[in-house]
Amino acid sequence: MIISAIVLHLLLLSHQTVSEEHVQRYVTGEKGENTTLQCLDQPVNASSLLYRWKKNGSVLVTQNPLKPSEHLSISSNGSLWISGLLYIDGGQYECESQTKDNSSWQTLSNILLRVAEGPTSVSLDVQPATLLQNGTLYVKKGSDVYFNCSSESFPSQNLTWTVEDLALDSYDRASGNNSFLEFSIKNIQPSDQGIYSCTSQNTLSKTTANKRQELLVYYAPESHPGCSWEIVNEPLDVLFICSWYGGYPVPTLDWHEVLEEHVIAKGPTVNSTSQETERLEVHVNGFILHSGEEVKCIGHHVTGVEKNCSFKLKKPYPLGDPMVTALVGSNITLSCTETDSMPPAKTVWMQKDNKIINTTSKYIVSDNNPNYKLTIINVTKEDAGIYYCYSINPLGPKELEVYLTVKTSAGNKGAMVGVFVSVFIMMIGITIGVTVYSRRDRICIGLGFSHLDDDTGDILSLVDSDEEEIFHETELPPLSNGHATTLVEIHRRPSSDHGDNADSTVQRNDQTHPEPAQQTEDC
Repeated sequence: MIISAIVLHLLLLSHQTVSEEHVQRYVTGEKGENTTLQCLDQPVNASSLLYRWKKNGSVLVTQNPLKPSEHLSISSNGSLWISGLLYIDGGQYECESQTKDNSSWQTLSNILLRVAEGPTSVSLDVQPATLLQNGTLYVKKGSDVYFNCSSESFPSQNLTWTVEDLALDSYDRASGNNSFLEFSIKNIQPSDQGIYSCTSQNTLSKTTANKRQELLVYYAPESHPGCSWEIVNEPLDVLFICSWYGGYPVPTLDWHEVLEEHVIAKGPTVNSTSQETERLEVHVNGFILHSGEEVKCIGHHVTGVEKNCSFKLKKPYPLGDPMVTALVGSNITLSCTETDSMPPAKTVWMQKDNKIINTTSKYIVSDNNPNYKLTIINVTKEDAGIYYCYSINPLGPKELEVYLTVKTSAGNKGAMVGVFVSVFIMMIGITIGVTVYSRRDRICIGLGFSHLDDDTGDILSLVDSDEEEIFHETELPPLSNGHATTLVEIHRRPSSDHGDNADSTVQRNDQTHPEPAQQTEDC
């Protein structure tokens, strides 16, 4: 419709017969509105005149016509009243007057009427963007965003994009005179957040119209949520804390028991502007917790990002040496470590009457997590007994028993005596061993009598006196035990003839008995 009106307007202008050089006044009317064209330069006695109006050189309307028109009429003072302007009403108008005696018509005024329309139907389009319930648009940080504005205006228009940022500064982003205007922002950032306005101005009537749209830039926190805890109402209650900072808008935080798969607590919704939604605290009684159970905090952001943190609950378990010995008058340190508990346990040293031990002139308590030490100064017999390394967290307590034995210095004497006896026994053993080794030949002879072969006879010569007497004993048959019988020769000779007699004896022995097979037994 606007295009056809522009064409019609151009045709009308082309048929104007009166040069615009004679135009005395320019009048702009809004399509559909009413307007009045004044007849200027009237004589003093105007009431005696008749009026008519020409348009583009042709008579358009006369005063007191036979058929009155609702669209055009002339008032008593000669003004032309036009009701509901149309595009065809635009043109060059002349007001003429004539006296009632039918004199010639005189031109009183020359007016150029221009009809304008708009701007109307101003529309905005931002892509890709999501519409919130309050009419605000949001886009994700880092995306490429395209802006488009359009409107209708006759005969033409100027379009301008303006941004009002959070600092309340305004500046133009784009401008043009077409029916639409577009621009884009690559890799949009939070600094681009603000109110975007598109303004359309009619080039003829200077009438303006605009439309505004608030645009937010959403982004999730770059880091993961942080899970922490605080012990309250020691030792049974715990405060689970989940925090996830750095995003816009604030996220939704949920605490979950992983094994049970149900929600412990849920944080505020995204629409909440409270900063507390970035930190969710849950107060939990230790009676409902179980060792080995995993607890997880899940963070949800409206941009679709989901991250979590978790930790596993564990009952404390202190470790250390359960048996310790000390001497009277010395200093002794009992120690234990506790590294398994979650949430971290509180660890103290206690005596058998469940009395907590604090640092005094007698005791020195050292708490250097996860190492816990108890130093007893100047140990006495009364210090002997059981001490407890006691750890507790909301899941329950656990203790390590450490038994301290106290000994006097006299106890060392018994140990020294024991060492002396051990050394003495060892020396005796060494002496016996050396003696046996030095007399090993005799021992071997004694052992050899019982290990000779059964079919072999042994000869043993004994020399005793000066006179040699040889006694021959024949070899006896084998005994029932399987051993051979030994032939024994006894020689008695004078000591001076030992050398000669020995040879003679051997010679006769050789003649009397054949030489048996020689056998040698090594010891």
